[in-house]
Amino acid sequence: MKRWLDSLKQTRLVKSVVYFFVGIITYPGFAIINSINISGTEHFKNLPKKNVLFVSNHQTYFADVIMFLHIFCAVKWRKENRLGIPFYLLNPFTRVYYVAAAETMKSSFISRIFKWAGAITVKRTWRAEGKEVRRGLDPGDTRKIGRALENNWVITFPQGTTTPFAPGRKGTAFIIKNYKPIVVPVVINGFWRAFNKKGLKLKKRGVLLNVRFKEPLQFTNEDTIDTILEKVMDAIEQSKKFMMKSKHHLITVLDK
Repeated sequence: MKRWLDSLKQTRLVKSVVYFFVGIITYPGFAIINSINISGTEHFKNLPKKNVLFVSNHQTYFADVIMFLHIFCAVKWRKENRLGIPFYLLNPFTRVYYVAAAETMKSSFISRIFKWAGAITVKRTWRAEGKEVRRGLDPGDTRKIGRALENNWVITFPQGTTTPFAPGRKGTAFIIKNYKPIVVPVVINGFWRAFNKKGLKLKKRGVLLNVRFKEPLQFTNEDTIDTILEKVMDAIEQSKKFMMKSKHHLITVLDK
């Protein structure tokens, strides 16, 4: 019975209904109360409808993912670098999944609803129930992501945390190495200012939310797991190089 229910939750109809209601509720917070600046969706034109992995920095638990779903649906309706009026929610792009921590998706009734939108739940690599726990890679988790990539797009956050400049997790590099998806890096900003940590409540109005899609990354068979992870972290601007730039910018602003 449970397996049947899990299968039902992933059908296009169920996902479309969840997208519609979540989209209608969240649209004002993105495009009316705050404003959104989207760039790089022109890179979507030649993307296949499967085996595409979007890698992004992470600022809230849910607002980041919900914004991606808005953008993917808008692009399906041939809107480039904008949302416009959300008619796109009437026929959304549902061939997309996102990677989320299992404990986060069980934390509340709302998170369980969002799970129906296409969550791939994985165990945290270094954190569980508020305690630091280091684990090795879970082959079951990587296989779940690999199966999702077979016929869909997948969104993942290599850092696995909303803390800026946190180290990336090797699981993302392992997936890239073994499943060879097209990897599209994304850089987001402003979400932590506009929303609370869960991304479900507004904490500030008039914030400019930025979402920038970059050209797909290039990898070779000679790239190691460490090399792949380094390229990914650099592309989403969360590497040590960008951390130093951020600190330098902050010092410069404070000195003025």
